[in-house]
Amino acid sequence: MSDTRTNAGVDNVSKFRKMFTWEKPGERVITILTAGNLATTQAVISLLDERLKAPEDRNPSIMAATTMFQVANLVGDTLKEVIRTQGSDGPESESPFGATMIVGGQIAGIGPRLFLVYPEGNFIEASEETPFFQAGETKYGRPILLRAYNPKMTFEEAIKLLYVSFDSTLKANLSVGMPLDLQTIETDACKVAAQRRVEENDPYFTTISSRWGDALKLAFNSLPDYEF
Repeated sequence: MSDTRTNAGVDNVSKFRKMFTWEKPGERVITILTAGNLATTQAVISLLDERLKAPEDRNPSIMAATTMFQVANLVGDTLKEVIRTQGSDGPESESPFGATMIVGGQIAGIGPRLFLVYPEGNFIEASEETPFFQAGETKYGRPILLRAYNPKMTFEEAIKLLYVSFDSTLKANLSVGMPLDLQTIETDACKVAAQRRVEENDPYFTTISSRWGDALKLAFNSLPDYEF
């Protein structure tokens, strides 16, 4: 799940998609979530698209890679290349051209994999100890995920958790805004199972937001009072 708000100050707020997907049903599906400098992330996505059209021996393509590890490596190299080109100080994480990306998906015959790619081009992979990644504004929604996540969750339960996490972030930080993009990928399907855009007036999101607020108040009131 990703939001769509980008800003360069309180008076310059725009909406741009931050979720991008490439798929060949039954063979592979690759999704990238972006966070950080908009010019950088758009340049990376554009380069990845352009290299789908170029000869494979000149510019490797994420749709020709044989493993998701290779896909993550290509995305990392492309991100590093763009930052180096746009910034004069090189691919430093403090650079205003910096960006991070979450890369996930599956290639037929190999299990699904998930990576977090840093501005320097290196990346880490999700594991049992670190089963999910966040990029961009994370501090407000992360505690919800850490407390409630369960690896045995159904898709429906996981989506509900994401809604609650994003609701907490939306209420605390103006740099994150709706609409939200949601996507699910089922293991071994090698295609997007479900995809939707969650608008501000979405009935389910509104219900989750309202009931979560009520539940927090109820839980708070049930705690023992402090005694001097």
